[in-house]
Amino acid sequence: MTDMLTAPRHVLSVAPTARPVARWALAGGVVAGPLFLAVGLAQGFARDGFDFTRNAISQLALGEAGWIQTASFLLTGALLLVGATGLRRALRGGPGGTWGPALVGVFGASFWVAAAFPADAGAGFPVGAPEATVMSGHGAVHMFGGMIGYLALCAAFFVLARPLAARGLRRWAVASRVVPVAVLAGFMTSAASVLAFTVGAGLGLLWLSVVTARLADR
Repeated sequence: MTDMLTAPRHVLSVAPTARPVARWALAGGVVAGPLFLAVGLAQGFARDGFDFTRNAISQLALGEAGWIQTASFLLTGALLLVGATGLRRALRGGPGGTWGPALVGVFGASFWVAAAFPADAGAGFPVGAPEATVMSGHGAVHMFGGMIGYLALCAAFFVLARPLAARGLRRWAVASRVVPVAVLAGFMTSAASVLAFTVGAGLGLLWLSVVTARLADR
């Protein structure tokens, strides 16, 4: 009984089954980004009229095959939310243990918003769809939800730099503070280049996967 009372706090805070559960949950955050991008790229190259230099992946939710992208939004959001719970377990009581997972959770929820409120047609996609001259209500919610989601993701990277640094991964911590700049640069140039927007968004998804995997290793 005395040994239990005097055991280090970090030993008491991790139940025997907590680590495996956390690892399985973290796996959701690791696979979410690559899976979303793989599904988007496959559809983009396969569907008539879609052009990565003119159309955003979100527009793949439009048209007859749009259910595939909608399902991808829903699945990715669920995986990110599961990953956020894994991060919460892995970082419990340490630097970034509260806000990091919470911000990743907001990012995950934004994918459900994207599924519920599809983007507007435009720039030749879907084929035969009239060009939108005024943004619709659902298109505005879609764009706003994505903006909030990616701002939360960028903030999460700054927060997660702290546990990376605390684990001695200082170069990773520095990179986690630099990547958000590149992601936001892609968003800021979206009016001039949709491809830059896609690259920026994809970079954010992939970096989240890498950071989650790195934290799961420690």
